[in-house]
Amino acid sequence: MDERNKIHHATLIIIIIAAVAATGGLLFGFDTGVISGALLFIKKDFALSNLYQELVVSAVLVGCIIGAASSGKIVDRFGRRNVIIVTAIIFGLGSLWTGFAADAVHLVLGRIVVGLGIGVASFAVPLYLSEISPQEIRGALVSLNQLMITIGIVVSYLIDHYFATWDGGWRYMFLAGLFPALVLGIGMLFLPRTPRWLASKQYESEAQRVLGRIDPHHAEEEYRRIKRSLKVEKSGSFSDLFAPAVRPALLIGVGIMVVQQATGINTVIYYAPTIFEMAGFESARAAISATVGVGVVNVLMTIVAIRLVDMWGRKPLLYLGLSGMVLSLAVLGGAFALTDILGASLKWYALGSLFVYIASFAVSLGPIAWLMISEVYPLQIRGIGMSVATLANWLFNFIIALTFLSIIDVLGRPGAFWLYATIGIFGIWFTWKYIPETKGVPLEQIEKNLYAGKPARELGR
Repeated sequence: MDERNKIHHATLIIIIIAAVAATGGLLFGFDTGVISGALLFIKKDFALSNLYQELVVSAVLVGCIIGAASSGKIVDRFGRRNVIIVTAIIFGLGSLWTGFAADAVHLVLGRIVVGLGIGVASFAVPLYLSEISPQEIRGALVSLNQLMITIGIVVSYLIDHYFATWDGGWRYMFLAGLFPALVLGIGMLFLPRTPRWLASKQYESEAQRVLGRIDPHHAEEEYRRIKRSLKVEKSGSFSDLFAPAVRPALLIGVGIMVVQQATGINTVIYYAPTIFEMAGFESARAAISATVGVGVVNVLMTIVAIRLVDMWGRKPLLYLGLSGMVLSLAVLGGAFALTDILGASLKWYALGSLFVYIASFAVSLGPIAWLMISEVYPLQIRGIGMSVATLANWLFNFIIALTFLSIIDVLGRPGAFWLYATIGIFGIWFTWKYIPETKGVPLEQIEKNLYAGKPARELGR
């Protein structure tokens, strides 16, 4: 094969990789967001209490926690590609289980199965992409996965809207997830295993052959880099994560994930149509329509964030985003407190507040939390540190999803949103006190500063 044909073949492989990235991220987002519209109909068909509604929503996160906690060892043992194929099967089974659920108990069990798929995919798909992509476009393809998660959420809202007028439409909302699951599973069959995993299992000739297919210009150089990296990473262990020198990184990673979730983002992702119904949107379909707008804003501002994060820096975007979140939550709580005065206009205050809230989140905590945990940990324990931070993310996601309606019962609608706004104020303080500015700083310098004993917020200096 001549040089021109090699480049053409490598381009074709990358196109397939991009397609799978889009499908994997879209599926993740779809199964995360589809419950928001379906819940409006499920609670009526099964006569669910607020507590049981919370269980139906949060059950998926039980599976996510299990999947995220076990995914590291699983993908190392069986390979990234094989695990993603199995994950696609799990997604498909979960879609069928929830779509044909006979009662609330079976629905909760089916949601746990879907959560297993999400938890594993949240780790395995970006890892596969980062290891299979040529270095020139690695960042773009991994960022594409994050962007497609937000697009998947919008797709789920659109599916909810389409089936909102169907008899038993919530079942079709869940069953629609079967199609991207099939695309993901079948698509992965045509992709190679990652060179890094092959090299770690001593399949050296196959690793070199795959590198030659996807990046012919840098195959030998990349293979040597992989071998050197594998030798370094073997020296790390879980106990190293709690060493005194590494504790600032652990604090940053876990702390920013707690702030990301505890400021209430998944009350919007999971409960936006419910919030809009509370605010006066008269039909389920109208509430879901408003939710589609929230999803579109999320996508657009994620694109903006990808462009700004290396121009403005991490901390300025966090300050801007958290301030916008606090302000919009305070206004939303105030609007509910003045329901009698605002009357029919309440729903427009709710819509505007949630638009500002989701835009502020998407340009700050949404992408930056994930970026930060990939930057602050030393190379030897980066994988372990990221997995612990990811687990913290899913755990607090579960807590928020499980308690939202109960908090409203206890504090009222204004009090619930003011509580999240107060946590946002804490997030601003946490950013000032502990988050470093890492824009343009080599990872090696951050690691050097960490082991030199610098405070958390000075790791980027």
